[in-house]
Amino acid sequence: MRITLDLKHKADWVKVFNPSDRTIFIACDSPPPIGTRLRVDLHIADGPKTIFRGKVIARRMHGDGKLESGCSIALAAEEHEKLNYLNGYVRGGLLDWREARRIAIRLKVVYNGTKGPVDGYSRDINDEGIFIVTETPFAEGRKLNISIEFPGRDKPYSVRGVVVHTVVIEDEDVPGMGICFDHDPDKVELFRKIVDDLEALFLAGKLEDKYLI
Repeated sequence: MRITLDLKHKADWVKVFNPSDRTIFIACDSPPPIGTRLRVDLHIADGPKTIFRGKVIARRMHGDGKLESGCSIALAAEEHEKLNYLNGYVRGGLLDWREARRIAIRLKVVYNGTKGPVDGYSRDINDEGIFIVTETPFAEGRKLNISIEFPGRDKPYSVRGVVVHTVVIEDEDVPGMGICFDHDPDKVELFRKIVDDLEALFLAGKLEDKYLI
């Protein structure tokens, strides 16, 4: 099931998101049954679009006093990077610290595996590294050659990297591996500009859904 949440201002996010239990309340006349799994298409006016996935854990119908009808949605554990970034955007300031930003974007990547090139995608990226989703991450210390496709660029960006941490299925999080980049010195500023442009597209709500899922 898919539901849309349009916010007129970024400050409205704090009215619908409960950080204590990581739930979103969505007002609607006919809230779906408890247990329903759904996709939330969030759009902040003049701001970013974000896609969340979760499950309905509570619902409220008309007639329950003066409270607005709607449902509470518990977000999946793998959505935490999206939440961190969006909360930073709403609070302001965090996005000015390049070393702290971690843009929750799905980018196509290709890296060298044990039996040849492996196609994959990212969970998030920043100036220093990328998290690649995979159920079979390499051990920490493994060096990789990575090709990343960015929206608006004709050619993929190639970079070396090293695995600095891994997440396995048993960790109850998105399985994969965190990669720290080893840029050529003359490409550091170029890559920073690429990430800046990517972030600008995200914050303007101009990225296609395929980059947000």
